[in-house]
Amino acid sequence: MSLLNSILEQLINGLRTGSIYALIAIGYTMVYGIAKMINFAHGDIIMVGAYALYVYSSILKLPLVAAIILTVVTCSVLGIITEKIAYKPLRNAPSLAVLITAIGMSFLLQNVALLIFKATPIPFASVVNVSGIRLGSLYLSGTTLVTLGVTVIAMVALTLFVNKTKAGRAMRAVSEDRGAAELMGISVNATISLTFAIGSGLAAVAGILYISQYETLMPTLGALPGIKAFVAAVLGGIGSIPGAMFGGIILGIIESLSKAYISTQLSDAIVYGVLVVVLLVKPSGLLGKLKIEKV
Repeated sequence: MSLLNSILEQLINGLRTGSIYALIAIGYTMVYGIAKMINFAHGDIIMVGAYALYVYSSILKLPLVAAIILTVVTCSVLGIITEKIAYKPLRNAPSLAVLITAIGMSFLLQNVALLIFKATPIPFASVVNVSGIRLGSLYLSGTTLVTLGVTVIAMVALTLFVNKTKAGRAMRAVSEDRGAAELMGISVNATISLTFAIGSGLAAVAGILYISQYETLMPTLGALPGIKAFVAAVLGGIGSIPGAMFGGIILGIIESLSKAYISTQLSDAIVYGVLVVVLLVKPSGLLGKLKIEKV
């Protein structure tokens, strides 16, 4: 029975971590699906969100709800600015140029944070003040409950937005055929900017949840979860929002079980190994679709 509880506990931990990966992966997959670009600076938006929450709540002493809203708005605006300055001029550029620009943006955000907040890690207590619950011998912490709840709400809201709203239909149209969407009167520039804003807003939420779990701020805190979220997006099928959600959850569970029952040192290698196997069997990812392009 203790083994069963241990497995259930690791599955819950995996769901919690995977939920954060999923929120970040959605940003990757939305930008790729609509703008056909990989925004490798996306992981550092998590870091910006964490520091923004720290500034608004601990330094400016704003109420928690106001601090969270301002954090999401800050990251969304940063996403729009990043798209306008760094990515818009490169929409028709070679992939290598986009990659170099994304890496440059990542280093820029990290170094700006380093200049402002220095390299010393800053302790930051969790903003989640929700009591946990006990189900038999299994305990669910308040952070876990909030993380899972926020992720489910965010994913449902995003799915409804994409499928039911005019802006969501515009996103799908631009994703399918940018030229045809323009001929139909859809503003491609506004749609791509909105995509960056939504993705960055979700990254801000992920940053808040991440810092509530690890309770330490540093300029590089978004690097590793950003990479793993990209892996989750590719695993689920880059360009597919359900794929990003599914890939994040699967990645979190594999990572948690690997750390608990195999090796903490080998857990990352196991995660990337699973990705390689999946891509060998299904190159488009678990929920992705292969597109045949005529040349």
